[in-house]
Amino acid sequence: MMLLNWEFIAKYLPLYQKAAYLTAKIGFAGIIAAVAVGLICAFVQYYKIPVVNKFVSVYIELSRNTPLLVQLFFIYYGLPKIGIKTNSEVCGVAGLAFLGGSYMSEAFRSGIEAVEPIQEESAYSLGLNKFQTMRYVILPQAFAISFPAFMANVIFLMKETSVFSVISLMDLMFTAKDLIGLYYKTTESLLLLVVFYMLILLPISALGSILERKLRRAGFGI
Repeated sequence: MMLLNWEFIAKYLPLYQKAAYLTAKIGFAGIIAAVAVGLICAFVQYYKIPVVNKFVSVYIELSRNTPLLVQLFFIYYGLPKIGIKTNSEVCGVAGLAFLGGSYMSEAFRSGIEAVEPIQEESAYSLGLNKFQTMRYVILPQAFAISFPAFMANVIFLMKETSVFSVISLMDLMFTAKDLIGLYYKTTESLLLLVVFYMLILLPISALGSILERKLRRAGFGI
């Protein structure tokens, strides 16, 4: 029977709490930035803005087909070579925004395109301009349709924070690896790692499920 060293767990619990706060802070900041990037890219693709649309398409393909680890290396170690210096936290947020923006863009774009064109035409016939039509007619329905994909992306991006340790960020994974290397308490260190990731991700998943059901009851979605 495997016995856990509860004294070790109690001693380093505050360290994991601090690491979990940092992980969640950077994760949510990166997700917010990814949503902003995704919305902009989705609008560019939906309205097929000349030239810009091509750049957005290249960005999406580049972002979705390269690992976050490689992107972080480029931002953290590559950009300073051309005079753009940053710290670990900013690098983490930028990496999540770069990766997540492409996934959010595809989710939002598919949601917008799923709204029947007749609704946009009807809004114009009622005197609404493009901005009003997008805000009051298209976006509410598009958001409801794309919400499951949006929540899947949120959880995916939060889990991707586990690679931040490569840029010397004192997140949960860095803390676990550091303690394993120092004290060889693999089981206890990994147990705390799993517990704190679950404490971050389970509420997000539960909230997403509740909101999705509410949206469907309200008559949105498919």
